[in-house]
Amino acid sequence: MTGIRRRMERRQVPLYLAAIVGGALLGWCAPASAPALALGITPLLALLLFATFLGIPLAQLRRSAGDLRFLCAVLALNFLVVPVVVYALSRFVADDRALLLGVLLVLLTPCVDYVIVFTGLAGGARDRLLAATPLLMLLQILLLPVYLLLFAGSEAVGLIEVAPFLEAFLLLIVLPLAAAAAVQALGRPSARGAPAGRIPRLAQTVDGAVQALMVPLMMATLAVVVGSQVAAVGAEAAALLTVVPLYLAFLVVMVAVGVLAARLTRLDAPAGRALVFSGATRNSLVVLPLALALPPSLALVPLVVVTQTLVELVGMVVLVRLVPRLIRHPGPVVLSPAGAADPPG
Repeated sequence: MTGIRRRMERRQVPLYLAAIVGGALLGWCAPASAPALALGITPLLALLLFATFLGIPLAQLRRSAGDLRFLCAVLALNFLVVPVVVYALSRFVADDRALLLGVLLVLLTPCVDYVIVFTGLAGGARDRLLAATPLLMLLQILLLPVYLLLFAGSEAVGLIEVAPFLEAFLLLIVLPLAAAAAVQALGRPSARGAPAGRIPRLAQTVDGAVQALMVPLMMATLAVVVGSQVAAVGAEAAALLTVVPLYLAFLVVMVAVGVLAARLTRLDAPAGRALVFSGATRNSLVVLPLALALPPSLALVPLVVVTQTLVELVGMVVLVRLVPRLIRHPGPVVLSPAGAADPPG
C-alpha cells in the first residue's frame, strides 16, 4: 500500500491531468450526469480538506497566525493588488453586463479551500495559509460589495447575498478542520482514554488511511468539478471564449506579482509559495451558488464563474511544479505528507 501511495505521489501531475481529461470526457459524452456529479463536489472537497488538515500540525496554528509579515503580505496582495489587476482585465468585457459581473465575482474573491491543498502539493506553508483563512473570508465578504460598487455600479451590489459564503465556510473549512483537530488530539499519547490505547491507535489508523487517499481524493474532486460543468460551458463556448484569455492573463500576472512580493517581503520559500498560490487562486466554488442566485437575465454569470474554475484547475496542476522552481530553497528533494516535492535549490 505504501509503495502504491509513493508511486502516485511521484506522478501527481499526470494523474491530475488525466482526472481533468477524464472528467471532461464524461461530462461531454454524458451531459445528463452533470447534476449527479455536481452533488459530489462539496462532499469530496470537504473530504479533501479534511485529509489536508490532518497533514497540518493544528496545535501549532497559533504560532502560524502570529506571522504578521506573511499575513500582511497575503492581505495586501489579495485586497490591494488583485483589485487593480481585476479592474484592468475587466475593462475588456465592460460592455457585457453578465461577463463583467461573472469576472468580477470570481476574480475579486481569494480562495479559502483547495488553495491549501495545492499550496501543500507545491511545498508551501499550508499552516500559515490556513491560519489566514478566517480573515481572508471575512474581508472578501465585506469588500466584495465595495469593489462591485466601484467597478460595476450600485445595481450589482444589490444582487449579492452573504449566505453562500457563510455556508461554504462552515461546510468546507470549519467542519473538516474540527474533525481533523479531533483525530489529531485523539491520536496523541496524552489522549489515551481506552484500555491499551485503542482510541489513539484508531485515530492514527484513520490518519494514515486518509493521508494515503490524498491523491485519489484530489483526482476525484478534479474529475467531478470538470465533469459537472464542461457540457454547460461548451454550450456557451462562443460567449465564454472571451473571458478565457482574461483568466489566463490573471494567472500569469498574479504568479509574477506573487513571486515579486515574496522576494520584497523576504518570506522564506514555503511562505513565498503560499503567497503565490493565495494571490493566483480564486474562490470559484464558493461564489458559484451566489452566481446561480442571480436573475434569469444574468444566466450566463454562473458559466463565466465555472469557466474560471476550469482554467484555474489546469493552471494549478502546472503551478504545483512551476512555483517550487520559481521560489526555491536549498536542500534535497523531500516529500511532504501530502506528496509535495521540494526540489533542491
